[in-house]
Amino acid sequence: MARATVIGSGPNGLVAAVALARAGYRVEVIEGADTLGGGIRTAPGPLPGFIYDICSAVHPAALSSPIFRAFGLHERVQWITPEISYAHPLDDGRAAIAWRDVERTARGLGADERAWLALARPLARHIDGVVDFTGHQLLRMPSHPITAARYATRMLEQGTEFSRLTLRTEAGAALLSGVMAHANTRMPSLGSAAAGLLLMAHGHAGGWVYPRGGAQQIADALIADLQAHGGTVRTGEQVRDLGALDWGDPARGDLLFLDTSPRLALTHPDVPAGYARAVRAYRYGAAAAKVDFALDGPIPWTNPLVRRSPTVHVGGTRDEVWASENAVARGRVSERPYVLAVQPSVLDETRAPAGKAVLWAYIHVPAGSDLDATELITRQVERFAPGFRDRILASRAVPASAREMLNAAEIGGDVYGGAFTVLQAFKRPMISPTPWRTPMRGVYLSSASTPPGPGVNGMAGWLAARTALRDARLPHSLTDLF
Repeated sequence: MARATVIGSGPNGLVAAVALARAGYRVEVIEGADTLGGGIRTAPGPLPGFIYDICSAVHPAALSSPIFRAFGLHERVQWITPEISYAHPLDDGRAAIAWRDVERTARGLGADERAWLALARPLARHIDGVVDFTGHQLLRMPSHPITAARYATRMLEQGTEFSRLTLRTEAGAALLSGVMAHANTRMPSLGSAAAGLLLMAHGHAGGWVYPRGGAQQIADALIADLQAHGGTVRTGEQVRDLGALDWGDPARGDLLFLDTSPRLALTHPDVPAGYARAVRAYRYGAAAAKVDFALDGPIPWTNPLVRRSPTVHVGGTRDEVWASENAVARGRVSERPYVLAVQPSVLDETRAPAGKAVLWAYIHVPAGSDLDATELITRQVERFAPGFRDRILASRAVPASAREMLNAAEIGGDVYGGAFTVLQAFKRPMISPTPWRTPMRGVYLSSASTPPGPGVNGMAGWLAARTALRDARLPHSLTDLF
């Protein structure tokens, strides 16, 4: 039986491992951390009884992912589907609310009602076409060309200053800027528009779901299936040199998958010079400085609807959000930063002791920053939730400079596996119709540094596994294996 070794146990690595085990390989996953899951791990917080996700906390693309649909992840994990996908508080107690119901959202935006419907409704109604276009390799003919063209046209519109002409109210402009700022890049830009439109469409389609009990539930479901098909796992073992790793013999069909930064491929003894240059030229982006808060009760947001939303974009007006993200792009941090905040305990009672609450929050910072973001985040939340500071029982800061110790794939604290730009949607880590295949025989990349990029959707892992199976003349499809 041929062997398959997977380095890294993030969602993409685990998906690749599951697919290969089901295809008949003897699979072993090697993880450097003491626990499995990579960016979908869940761990205790700064006080007993408080539970936090280490990286990804809300998963808009999880249930629309073709591989997760085939795997049946919706049945293996208990999902929470919020009525409000995300909220964006404004000054004076106002807020823009992205309900899962797109019409309800639009009605709340006043003069921007028709503009929001024109922008969001077609993409949400055709979410499968959006996912097909954005969730695969872009160097291919999309299966839904009309939806792909609509998405691309809107991306070109919203990725420039012309976006100011689409949504003219303060609430509408802020609501879109908050979701676009997830991209952690300058604004406006094609990269931020691509990310924002995809996330917005999911918000009005399946919703911004998250697992009861934490993101670890996703990893555990994949690991259970891997083990049920004979796979094994090893933790606490950092792989730093592929030349010293015994992963088998590619001449007899053994495989090696890297759910890591592509830089690990440079340690292979047979890496060609051209491929090494491409990997070294691959760009990483700005980083995240995260803080976990243990709270003596729910956050006292001035607007009551914000209290009901697990995901809150804290950043003020569109101009403030743009200024914050553009400051990071220039190597600085704004005094009023954009804060991506998740308060999972509003709908998940497992995250905190009775009557208490948790807040997972981060700001964007330059790569490698050692900034403790606790005070900046506290001030921004307090701006829209007076009394928040008094609710804090404890906090734990994780600066960008420490993120690689939690997850070696997060170079400089970049949680997206590489700068989120349109160029690197094609060049990830190099331009190729099969970027998951390396020039080294039997070695494949299966991380967010390959298409379709970041997001808990498992597609990079599946596309890498499918490439390897086709190379081995075992052209298994999703329906063959799942």
